[in-house]
Amino acid sequence: MTRLDELTIRSLGVIDDARVPLGSGFTAITGETGAGKTMVVQALALLRGERADGGVIRAGEERAAVQGVWLVDDADAVALVEDAGGSLDDGELILGRALSRGPDGAARSRAQAGGAAVPAGLLRELADRLVAVHGQADQQRLRSAEAQAAALDRAAGAALDELLGEYRREHAAWTDARDAAERIRTEHDARAAEAASLRAELEELEAFDPQPGEQQELAAIANRLEHSEGLRMELAEAHAALLSDDDAPDAVTLAGTARRLVERASTDDAALADALEMLVQADALLQEASVSIVKALDDLERPERSLDEVQQRRADLSGLERRLGRPLEVALEEAPGAALRLVELDGDDEELARLAAEEERCLAAATALADRLSALRQDAARRLEEAVGAELRALAMPNARLVVEVAQAETLGASGRDRVSMLLAPHPGAEPRPVQKGASGGELSRIMLALEVALAAGSLSEQSVPTMVFDEVDAGVGGAAAIEIGRRLAQLAEHCQVIVVTHLAQVAAFAEHHVRVEKGTDGRITASQVAAVEGEARLAELARMLSGTASDTALAHARELLADARAVG
Repeated sequence: MTRLDELTIRSLGVIDDARVPLGSGFTAITGETGAGKTMVVQALALLRGERADGGVIRAGEERAAVQGVWLVDDADAVALVEDAGGSLDDGELILGRALSRGPDGAARSRAQAGGAAVPAGLLRELADRLVAVHGQADQQRLRSAEAQAAALDRAAGAALDELLGEYRREHAAWTDARDAAERIRTEHDARAAEAASLRAELEELEAFDPQPGEQQELAAIANRLEHSEGLRMELAEAHAALLSDDDAPDAVTLAGTARRLVERASTDDAALADALEMLVQADALLQEASVSIVKALDDLERPERSLDEVQQRRADLSGLERRLGRPLEVALEEAPGAALRLVELDGDDEELARLAAEEERCLAAATALADRLSALRQDAARRLEEAVGAELRALAMPNARLVVEVAQAETLGASGRDRVSMLLAPHPGAEPRPVQKGASGGELSRIMLALEVALAAGSLSEQSVPTMVFDEVDAGVGGAAAIEIGRRLAQLAEHCQVIVVTHLAQVAAFAEHHVRVEKGTDGRITASQVAAVEGEARLAELARMLSGTASDTALAHARELLADARAVG
């Protein structure tokens, strides 16, 4: 069974350095007011990944740390830790949280799980599987509609869980189809304008058929044609220098002569091989250059396109570029994507028809599932009312009745169409009122405990976490009601680990394990110690809780209380 085995606290509030042993079943944590009992709950809150506050660091210290050792057999929890790089040792999981005080007084936090540094968010994810803390703030949360709906869904159990998952998938598909269709309708004019613009651009590109690099090529051609006379003279002179028609020496002739002379000489001097190779290459290159110049001269004499044609094409492409509002090269690169986008926009009518059909199908499916969810919740509400009513009668609220209302809204939400509210009728004939308005703090404590016992002990739920922590769940009660709270906590501890911070001996007497937080001082520094108490030490603590002293009368009363708790339990 998964449970918290040990809690270590350093420099947290009034606690300097403490190890809190925690057994299975029911553990009571007691101590005088201000001794630091709530620091145990604060330590667990930190291990649950809750927000860190620099004010909890012990006065005079710069750092605080808490560590919890869990015995874990939850495969999902193990997977979470291992995925984060942590590990377990023989089923033992160590979670840690370290706080340091920043220059501005705010707390800086580091978290660990299984020896690996992890974000606090992982601790919160693990906490959902390992431990639930019910403090004064948690009792107040019972006033919220969300918490009441969550309690009812826990009561409905795995059957509702499975159905709710199916419903949420259909609901998400419905909202996705609805929202997508609404976007198309809302953006109809903008999408139509975009389609018209894309179509015009693509049609112009198709009509003019610009080619990549064409503008640069046309500019070069225009420049050549504009300077054709000068080019012709220069090329003719260059050609004459390379290959002359008269007896004047030219480069090709001279290079050929040099090549032949070196070729004859190289037969007697092998060192001339490199020079000969270069002359051979030079001769060939001069010949090629001469051919290229002749071709260029022919092109100038008989150009494929006139200067007017080239300039007109350049003007057409420049005008197209201005209309597009961006370089032609960019437009050409974007054209394939624009064509795909145009196909998408032109298909709006078909897409709307498809989305409408999808929306209708998913809405029908989600509605049918919502009706089934409502039926499950209605059934669970009746069973929860009966189970909690029985618990309230045992908790000194014999005439109280919890009413769980399941009303249907007109629209579907993320969890169905149900609005869940819990009402309390304190006595017969009284009109049930919402618990957030009609229940006192003490009544809220007992309702919350009754819910937890009913959900964990009965067949109402299979979703309880393995460890439950109650911080002064007995606030505002006493006498017989306190005894019943203790008995109910002991009953709950048959199904999970229960840790209770209490100031009532009647509650602590039912615990299997008892931990005392004791404040001490040397006149300069105040610090609290935490230790398990057994035997006579436990009797003395119960006596102190009953009367403030460990007198013989108080000890006798404590012994009687402990015996009665064991007998009743």
